[in-house]
Formats: sequence, structure tokens, C-alpha cells
Amino acid sequence: MKLSRRSLLGSSAGALAVGAAGCLSEPGGDGDSGEQEGYAAFFALWDWTDEIVGDEMEVTNPVDVGEMGHGWEPPADLQRNVAGSDVFVYLDTAEFSWAQNVAGEIADEDVDTMLIDAMDGLENQLLPLDRDVEDDREPSGDDFDPDAVTISGFDVYDGQTGDETAYWHGDHWHGDLPLVPIGGSAAVEGVFEDDEGRVLPLGEAEQFQFDARIVDGANEDVLEIESEGDRVVFHGNDVGRTRIVFELVADGEVLWDTSADNMTAEVVEELPDDTAPDFYDPHVWADPVLAQRMVETIADGLGEADPDNAELYEDNAAAYADRLAEVHEQFEQLAADAERDVAVLAGHDSFQYIEERYDFEIHTPVGISPDAAETESDISESISVVEKHDIDTILYDPFETPDPDEDVPRMVELLLENTDAEEYAPVTPAEGTTAEWSEQGWGWVEQMEEVTIPSLRQALGAE
Repeated sequence: MKLSRRSLLGSSAGALAVGAAGCLSEPGGDGDSGEQEGYAAFFALWDWTDEIVGDEMEVTNPVDVGEMGHGWEPPADLQRNVAGSDVFVYLDTAEFSWAQNVAGEIADEDVDTMLIDAMDGLENQLLPLDRDVEDDREPSGDDFDPDAVTISGFDVYDGQTGDETAYWHGDHWHGDLPLVPIGGSAAVEGVFEDDEGRVLPLGEAEQFQFDARIVDGANEDVLEIESEGDRVVFHGNDVGRTRIVFELVADGEVLWDTSADNMTAEVVEELPDDTAPDFYDPHVWADPVLAQRMVETIADGLGEADPDNAELYEDNAAAYADRLAEVHEQFEQLAADAERDVAVLAGHDSFQYIEERYDFEIHTPVGISPDAAETESDISESISVVEKHDIDTILYDPFETPDPDEDVPRMVELLLENTDAEEYAPVTPAEGTTAEWSEQGWGWVEQMEEVTIPSLRQALGAE
């Protein structure tokens, strides 16, 4: 996957688009054959759905090889074809407005197509576009003696917004925890300071870990608790409240906890309408942890559409979730091995969820839109980031070029020409597939394992 500056000549950027959406005013479609058929809105959803259904359903991805679903426009007859199928797997977000419109037409026309929004239940996991973490949360680079650490401050931040939601004062709490939806989850991040005001490093591969437990005798049926090292995730099982103790852990031993004053965690039937940010990053499918949730949601919807095969779909989804968990472990190892914590991607911002989960930065010159154009200021800033962090490999998204198998974006050329960086490498959030990857039978997992993770290892110095 390594490419040199020498092979770069002749590359350029471009975009692809097709016709406008149709309507559902006439009956008919592929579903009249009696066989189970479905549609998925773009590559990642199609790949996951195909893994779940096996041979029991024919699933179609309407987005051609070489194109990405984000910003795509459908042909005129697509709505009618989707309405004639049994299921439609999509993301209910404006960034996939064509799929939103198709689903809306199907719902309005009372068509017997099961609509499966793979983002359902992720409302409080969506990252706002303007999420900003305070500089004073940056962990200290000092070495700590766990036996001598004294905690002087402990703050809890909403894992979705980055906002402080509660803090420990002396021997008691101020604030509240985010609500947890039943069947969903909510994450919180912890910041521990010692008596010298230093922020302790947290993570599965760090010296300290952030954990929590349900108080002895409290309701254990309400939720489950999972520690990811630097944050705690609450999974809602049943509506109700329970009491929580947060812990600071090192070498498997609890060094400090909040047992002097327990915090209440609450699971609710439905989150308030304002739980999801008004403007959020839609690239949730790139995160292998959230992907497991989305695969489960798809399997549940498929089981409802096809009850005779519901158990098969559940089993296939569980097996595939294990593969996603392995990708998560590979990202964690990448982050632990990395010599630098900043990379530069010459394209749109499609990896915020990866950055947030694994605690490294992928700088991009533009935001989440693949159609955004870089300004002179954007280019200058990206050059400065490359120089400041002594970056030698520029990342790019193959789908931001006219030919994903051959070309690279013009922004790559500019950065190689104006910095000491000498190489470039592809990364993909798996929103599409190239002819080469398709011929090799690569799905979401393979794109991450064969393309994105190796290139990030190269760019972050984790080889």
C-alpha cells in the first residue's frame, strides 16, 4: 500500500453524480417474485446486511462500484424498486438525504417495505460537528507511582458532547449523568487530577483505567457497565434507576473510588428530542464499536420482516460482531504502538468517531462534506500540521478522485510539494468500494484491515 512521490504524476480530483429520485405512484417492483429481497443505502450497510442474511435474502446496493453513498443521487426508478422489496436499510440523516426521502415516501404511501434505520438508538452517541475538548484535559506525560497517587479532582464528561456533566467535590457529587435509553447506551469520560494538578493518563494500554460498578444491593437489572479504559459505557436494559460508584484502577486494583457518595444512573424508555445534536457527524459506520450496535439493529429489523429466519439473522449478526470486535482490538493496538498522535488526511473529515474512540487526531483541511473545497487558509494550515509533527505520509480517500483505483486528490500533490512528506497512503471509512477491492471480495472488515489500519500505522509511526 505504500506509494512514493514518483508515482504521483497525473493525478486529480473529481466527483460523480447520477439522476434524480422517482416516485411511488405506480405499484410494482422486484418483490413480486416471492423471494425475499432488500436494498441497503450504501456499501457498509449492504455488506453488513449481506453478512447477516446469508443465502436467505438478495440484498442490493444501488451505489455503483467506484462511488460513495455519501452525497450520492439515485436514478429515477430507485424509489419504485425499493418500495417493491421487503426491506430497506438506511441512515435517517440529512447527509444521506436521498435515502431519507425514499424512506419517507415509503412510509407515507404505507408500502409493505420494512424500513430499518441502522442509526436507531445511537442518538446519544452522535458526535456534534463542533465538539471541542478543553486543553486542560490533556493527560500528563509524567510517570506516576500508583501507590502514591492522591486524587484531588475528578470530573465526568458526556462522551457525546464533550461537555462536563458532573464533578466530585471533596466527598460528594455535583451534577448528573447522561440519560441512558433502554436498548441503547450512553458513554462518559473521566478526568482525574492528582494533588499536583496533573491529569492522569487513562486507557486500556495506559497506566490507569476508568471504571464503574453498581452499588452492592442496588438494582442490577437496569443497566450493564463496560469500561473502555478511558471511558465508561452504560448499556440500558430496563427502565429504572440505580446507584453507581466510579473507580480509578491500576494493575487491576482499585486505587480510588466515589463510594463516599453514590451517583444515580437512569435508564429511560425514550430520550428527549434534544438528545441528538442539531448538527452531527454522520460517519458512525466507521467506528467498529458503534458498528456492532448497528449490525444488531439491522438483524432485529430483518427478523421482524422475516420471522422464520429471525434466529439465523441473530446468530449471523453475533458472529459478524465478533469480527468487528477484532477490528476494534486492532485499532486499540495501533493507538498503543503509535509514535505520533496526529496524521493528515487530504480529504473530508470522515474519521471523527475513530479519533474520539482511539485518542489520536486525523487533521483534515475541510469538514464532513466530500464536496467541500479547500481554501488557501485550509491548505496553509495543513502544511503547518505536517511540518509541526514531522509527518512523512499523507493520507487520502480514494473516493475523492475520478478513478479510485488510479488517482489521488490534488491536495496530496500540494502537501508533498510544499512539505518534507514523501509518501501517501489510502484510508477508507468503507462508504464505497473500488473495482480492485470488489474483485478481491473485500467487505467492511477487509477494507479496515487491509487498507485503513495499515495506512494509519504508516502515518502514525506504528509500524
